[in-house]
Amino acid sequence: MSATTSNSRRLCNGRGQVIPGPTLPEAVKMGPHAIRIVVGGLGEGELSTATTVHGPERASSSSAPPEMASAALPEAVAPKKKGNVRFAFACAILASMTSILLGYDIGVMSGASLYIKKDFNISDGKVEVLMGILNLYSLIGSFAAGRTSDWIGRRYTIVFAAVIFFAGAFLMGFAVNYAMLMFGRFVAGIGVGYALMIAPVYTAEVSPASARGFLTSFPEVFINFGILLGYVSNYAFSRLPLNLGWRIMLGIGAAPSVLLALMVLGMPESPRWLVMKGRLADAKVVLEKTSDTAEEAAERLADIKAAAGIPEELDGDVVTVPKRGSGNEKRVWKELILSPTPAMRRILLSGIGIHFFQQASGIDSVVLYSPRVFKSAGITDDKHLLGTTCAVGVTKTLFILVATFFLDRVGRRPLLLSSTGGMILSLIGLGAGLTVVGQHPDAKIPWAIGLSIASTLAYVAFFSIGLGPITWVYSSEIFPLQVRALGCSLGVAANRVTSGVISMTFLSLSKAITIGGSFFLYSGIAALAWVFFYTYLPETRGRTLEEMSKLFGDTAAASESDEPAKEKKKVEMAATN
Repeated sequence: MSATTSNSRRLCNGRGQVIPGPTLPEAVKMGPHAIRIVVGGLGEGELSTATTVHGPERASSSSAPPEMASAALPEAVAPKKKGNVRFAFACAILASMTSILLGYDIGVMSGASLYIKKDFNISDGKVEVLMGILNLYSLIGSFAAGRTSDWIGRRYTIVFAAVIFFAGAFLMGFAVNYAMLMFGRFVAGIGVGYALMIAPVYTAEVSPASARGFLTSFPEVFINFGILLGYVSNYAFSRLPLNLGWRIMLGIGAAPSVLLALMVLGMPESPRWLVMKGRLADAKVVLEKTSDTAEEAAERLADIKAAAGIPEELDGDVVTVPKRGSGNEKRVWKELILSPTPAMRRILLSGIGIHFFQQASGIDSVVLYSPRVFKSAGITDDKHLLGTTCAVGVTKTLFILVATFFLDRVGRRPLLLSSTGGMILSLIGLGAGLTVVGQHPDAKIPWAIGLSIASTLAYVAFFSIGLGPITWVYSSEIFPLQVRALGCSLGVAANRVTSGVISMTFLSLSKAITIGGSFFLYSGIAALAWVFFYTYLPETRGRTLEEMSKLFGDTAAASESDEPAKEKKKVEMAATN
């Protein structure tokens, strides 16, 4: 063939400026990232191509209709819909606001307990129970939330959680004795259990894979924001009369729940729940609003249908979801707990393990008892105690905001391992500082006091930048659809039981092995956590929820190795259309 075709392709914008870069055939060989480089930065409607052709082929090439040139561009380069990301962002914020309820309770009880002890004249043992019992009560809510959310939907479960917490906060605010206060804690605990389970599940199910880590970290963001509000409430109402101040601190927590219940009604339902109920048309609408591209929305719908057991050819606005058996609930328990596959067992242990270590490393001892910790460090004035405690809340909130921007850029594992390593060092420093202060009760040692305060702030900062948010992100995304509600409930249960044990034993543990020894113990547990995370938890960044099971078990390596080939084949098919 005498004529040759030039390999040079030029990309021009609307102003006629030539943008150098690889040719489209070269980009196809190089992979999808190179194709994005070829077309990156050009606005919609501005992209035009000019191919230099020599010889007889010039005429045939020039006569090709313009739509053929655009068809040659692969669908993989379709621009993201920024409006969709904003919509998913708004949904995640509204759902995650339920976590404020737990955060506020944690923060406000750290200061209110000081005044409750004086008002009701109760012992340290009763204070421990009062502080930690809500975590055990929340088990009822977390287990009930799984069935409730599968029955009435994720959205109305969030409303139900807000209503229950409102009742609990109202009872605590008007408590006239210790028994009534404990009953209020019981009711509020059920609401907290509902909120802790449903917020990350809904957020993970509505988020596109590209931003799921960022959006699913919102529950932890709002827990920290709630803790800060609780600390500020302590400081603001600490000057009120003894029998009035702590009641306002606790009762005012009912206000956010009312606002939350009203705002959540404007949210869409989870697309995965809609598919489970056979409402495909409604699910399509939600997916189109929350996906980066139309193609991603179609792929997510197909994946969810497959996970729910709906045949690919079965389509329509409302379809009948095939029953997999008469005992669906028994099947879920069998798949996850009674006789799981090795891959499912690893998923379950990963979800429960990360929740256990999040709390066993002592975060509640620092957050709930921070006034006592600072008092042990040498700060005796109540106003200064509560003011320093507010610094803990500010630090936690600032660093959790930093973490949200790195989850989908850096990945889960690097943040988790670096966070846990920093926590280990901080706990050792805190234990050393408190030990030195405890050995010299009649003298103030400035460097030991400074070390204790700095180590406390460093500890909550490292916790908030990794282990805090990643626990909820990771556990909400690894469970397969059919067992997700139960799996997340078990994770929350492990989290709350561990938190309850830690918070109800800290004062007794401090008396037994000293307060400094307690934090040395927590540092040892954190070291075990680092080993567990390093050896057991795979990276999940960028995976869809339906792809998670491929990361666990014998098929993980094979499926991962197939990804580049599948992606290359997809790009080549798109480029030849």
